[in-house]
Amino acid sequence: MFRLEPRPAASRLWSYGSPLLALALTVLIGTALFIALGKDPVRGLQLFFWEPLKSRYALGELMVKATPLLLIALGLALCFRANVWNIGAEGQYVIGAVAAGGVALLANQRTGAWIWPAILLAGVLGGMAWAALVALLRDRFHANEILVSLMLVYVAALVLGYLVYGPWKDPLGYNFPQTRMFDKGTQIPRLMPGSRMTIGLLLALAGAAALWVYLFRTRAGFALQVGGLAPAAARYAGFCPRRALWTALLISGGAAGLAGALEVAGPIGQLTPHVPAGYGFA
Repeated sequence: MFRLEPRPAASRLWSYGSPLLALALTVLIGTALFIALGKDPVRGLQLFFWEPLKSRYALGELMVKATPLLLIALGLALCFRANVWNIGAEGQYVIGAVAAGGVALLANQRTGAWIWPAILLAGVLGGMAWAALVALLRDRFHANEILVSLMLVYVAALVLGYLVYGPWKDPLGYNFPQTRMFDKGTQIPRLMPGSRMTIGLLLALAGAAALWVYLFRTRAGFALQVGGLAPAAARYAGFCPRRALWTALLISGGAAGLAGALEVAGPIGQLTPHVPAGYGFA
């Protein structure tokens, strides 16, 4: 009789082999679906695996989409390591975009280059403030962070809608719900001419390295993980479980807010109701 038992230690082979197996199964199932639908499977797979890589422009667009996803994923990975279920990264992304957009709207043609770092900082602080609401309700009133963070996503969308349909609406925008286009000086610096890819990609990659160092090479990162997984053991060791909660949510919210700032001051260039793109849920 067969019985499933957990391994005593993670398999090094399957830590690398399981993603490759998942990819192979995805390709096989996708091929079968294309054939069942009467479509050319080679052309279908080409659109997924070759089209995004075939030119410098395509690679740039791939990186444009990867940047907010990577930043948000880093923050959520930190939360999950601390056993905090932040499901509201989309709302933190939106509020970060709103805060960044508010700073960008203050700029004019005489504004100096200092404005885009201020825009990024505003996005980080906006995302952190939205995540702080989740941390406060969980810490003070023992509210479930899954429900609170998720519901705040819709509140954030309503805040954005109120602004673009109301006080921030472009008076010359033919009644469309959008702000005016941000001044050119507010644009996040791009990495190469002819591409929408910005320095946000470098920030995301640096964030990945910094997160690894923080989690696995610092006492604070170890304390955060212990505080989330075993609060009683953390208190016995002198760690603070509350600090793990607040640290995880604030960093996660700041990363999502930074992603929002990079989007509105980069590829989008203004605030519209379409700023929520599902990045925080993906």
